[in-house]
This record gives sequence, structure tokens and C-alpha cells, in this order.
Amino acid sequence: MFGLFKKFKDGLAKTVAAISAKTRGLFGGRKIDASSLETLEEALYGADFGVQTTEEILEEIKNAYRKDKDLRGQQAAEIGAAVLKRVLDGSEGVLTPADAAPTVICLIGVNGSGKTTTAAKLGWDLKQDGKTTVLAACDTFRAAAVEQLKSWATRLDLEIVAAHTGADSAAVAFDAWQAAKARGRDYLIVDTAGRLHTKQNLMDELAKIRRVLQKHDPAAPHHRWLVIDGSLGTNSIEQARVFHQAFGLTGLVVTKLDGTSRGGAIVGIWRELKLPIYFLGLGEQPEDLQPFSIESYAKAVFGLDA
Repeated sequence: MFGLFKKFKDGLAKTVAAISAKTRGLFGGRKIDASSLETLEEALYGADFGVQTTEEILEEIKNAYRKDKDLRGQQAAEIGAAVLKRVLDGSEGVLTPADAAPTVICLIGVNGSGKTTTAAKLGWDLKQDGKTTVLAACDTFRAAAVEQLKSWATRLDLEIVAAHTGADSAAVAFDAWQAAKARGRDYLIVDTAGRLHTKQNLMDELAKIRRVLQKHDPAAPHHRWLVIDGSLGTNSIEQARVFHQAFGLTGLVVTKLDGTSRGGAIVGIWRELKLPIYFLGLGEQPEDLQPFSIESYAKAVFGLDA
């Protein structure tokens, strides 16, 4: 648990720093006051926690302050973490296998969100858990994406099915499923082309991949996860809404949280769409893709210890 929590705390360091820089030690041992509460409000908005969550956190702290004028920063931090845990209740995604292997996980999102590296890191994570995987390099639109996934597969000793640039991405998905089935692999992870949610032709291509996979297994892809760049903040909510309408998302992976002070955006996405969060990207290394933990996230955001 400590190792997992350290990943969260280190990965969310910029969000924590952004909050603590505004509050000037609010979460230490000194008493809070009206001024420090105003500063906390600014910090929470700045970290993209949104109006509703920010107001709930502040209201709980103010209620406690009215009852106890000696309320300390540490206590305020614990109250804030408790509110986050309550708001995020039910948001932890649990990866369940399909009735028949391979379980298909399709990763979707815009260019630059981190889909390709997430596909490789997810394969590595499953491998550490004793599962076997095949990666499907279905981002045939970009030559660099196929080469990037091949490079990760070599580095992490993962199986991959790929084709040349410009190949039919649905055909690659079809071949990858056949390979995973024939080899008795547990999971097939499909890396799709980055697409703007406003580009209908690319959305149609995504639907084609789904139709092809369903010829093998009517329930596939069993997991349809949107990979979101966490540094986009609340701008990612509209993106998630459109993809959800078009593809019927089953969950989220939020990446690049180690490089942003806006780590509160995932709360808004959960409140808006109620899509479970499966993993957070908290760094560059394979082990930095971590299963989402409400407890670790809430404590890390407010600088609390495990």
C-alpha cells in the first residue's frame, strides 16, 4: 500500500504544490481562518475541481470551523479528503475478464493523449499479474505510432500484431483477435488511431473496428476506455461526453497527471458521466500506470500521509 500511495503522491506533486502554494501552509499545524479558506477556494478552482466539488469541500470545512475556532490545517485537509472520497464513491474501475478469452480492451482518444504508451504499460501490468496479452497496433494512420508500440513491445517482451502504415485498422484488429485466440492469450489490447471527436470519418473507422471484433465475439470489445490527457483539465469533459455518445465508453484512463497542477479534473468527469476510472498515468515508466485508488488519490491531493 505504501508503494502505491507514494506513486500517487509523487505523481500528483504538482497539484499538491499548486494548492499548498496558494494556502501558504494551510495544511500544516496552524489554525485556519477566513482568509486561508478564501485562498483554498482559489486553489481548488485552479486545480480544476469544479464549482460543485469545491463548494462541498469548503462547506464541510466551514461547518467544522464554526464548531471549532481552533480547527487546524491538518484537520481541514482530512475533511477535504473525506469529501473527495465521498464524491468519488463507486469510481474505481475493476478490470473483469470476459466469459471467454481473449478479453478485449479498446483504447480510444485524441492524438497526444497517451494511448500507445498506455497500451504497452497496461500489457506490462497484466503481465506482472500473470496474464498473457497481445497488443494490436491499429493506429495505422501514423507510422510513428506503430513503431512506437513495436518498440515498447520489444522493451517489455510483449506480443504484438501490426501491419504497414495505411493498412486497414479493422483488418489489423481482426488478425490480432485471431492470433490472441489461437495462442490462448488472456487479453487483447487494441491501440486505435488518435482522432478528434469532431471528425466523423475517424469515428466511423472506430465503429468498424468494433463491428469486426464482434464478428468474433458479439460482446467485444468488452472494455472501451477513453484515454484522457489529465493536463487538459475540465476541457476533457466535453471530449469524454462525445466519445461516450459515439462509442459507449465503459471507463477512463487519465494520463500525464505527473506533469500538471490540474489533477482535480477527474472528479468533474466522474460527476458528469459516471464512467469508472481504471488507471492513472503518473510517470514515464511502465510501473507508473497505476490502478486508480480513491483513498490514495484523495489523500495525495491534500498532502496527507498514507
